[in-house]
Amino acid sequence: MSYQVTIEPIGTTIDVEEDQIILDAALRQGVWLPFACGHGTCKVQVTDGFYDVGEASPFALMDIEREENKVLACCCKPESDMIIEADVDEDEDFMGYLVEDYLATVLEIKDLSPTIKGLRLRIDRPMQFQAGQYINIQFPGVEGTRAFSIANAPSEAGIIELHIRKVEGGAATRYVHEQLSVGEELQLSGPYGQFFVRKSDDQDVIFIAGGSGLSSPQSMILDLLEQGDSRIIYLFQGARDLSELYNRELFEQLVKDYPNFRYIPALNAVQPEDQWTGFNGYVHEAVADYFEQKCSGHKAYLCGPPVMIDAAISTLMQSRLFERDIHTERFLSAADGASGSARSALFKHI
Repeated sequence: MSYQVTIEPIGTTIDVEEDQIILDAALRQGVWLPFACGHGTCKVQVTDGFYDVGEASPFALMDIEREENKVLACCCKPESDMIIEADVDEDEDFMGYLVEDYLATVLEIKDLSPTIKGLRLRIDRPMQFQAGQYINIQFPGVEGTRAFSIANAPSEAGIIELHIRKVEGGAATRYVHEQLSVGEELQLSGPYGQFFVRKSDDQDVIFIAGGSGLSSPQSMILDLLEQGDSRIIYLFQGARDLSELYNRELFEQLVKDYPNFRYIPALNAVQPEDQWTGFNGYVHEAVADYFEQKCSGHKAYLCGPPVMIDAAISTLMQSRLFERDIHTERFLSAADGASGSARSALFKHI
């Protein structure tokens, strides 16, 4: 049995199966409702119909909002045909590929750094995705799914590359680092997310990445260079020490191959044995130093842990780059979600 849910003001109707959440049905039918788990951004207004509000947290959906027939699309399940009102963002650069399920086989597992594993998976058929998007993947014996950004270019058909940092106490990342084996089969779905390059904007591009947050920028950079993009492309990669600065050789080779690519790594806890001659400090400090606090006229894409994102946003805004030209993807662990991350009122839409 299924129900029809009409989404206003765009007037699109989707079919939602019994016991299926609205958001999942929408993404699988090419309707990209806004969402960012834990922040209540998938909130919609129900104007007609019956529903089960689901396991919506009181933080994301307050009691007064429930009384006003507001629901979270990531939790709500229809119990009749419905009409909802949603703030659907439309961006000319967003492709909106359908979310589908895939069976993946592990082709390769390698140590990218002491804390980060690199996986290469072959999926049962090619996935259409935009560079910067992510997949949800399920591991044996681990409840639920986990989200990881895709690190390879979309042109590499049938392959998904992931960079997975081991999180203390994390069941999924512990499985990847300690038990996962080549040849193992895994269930995944995707693509998800609206972190992508605005290719219609011809401004030069700044990528800022920290830790395993390098995955999305790597995919985006490879895609831009493959497509012959002529803009100046900067990658600022932050790590604690040289052992954590993974894929350095890849980007140094790209500098040789593409005259419009710049690579600026930064280490904030240099070890004596590193013999480091590059930038010594945090990655946002490297950005400020390189551009002499004059970043206007660029697009910026930030990916990494919340503390890095917040510091980079502050640096960019102090360097005269404003909200419309800054796009972020925060890598959240359970610890990050528990502690929370305050956001500037000037940056409420990111």
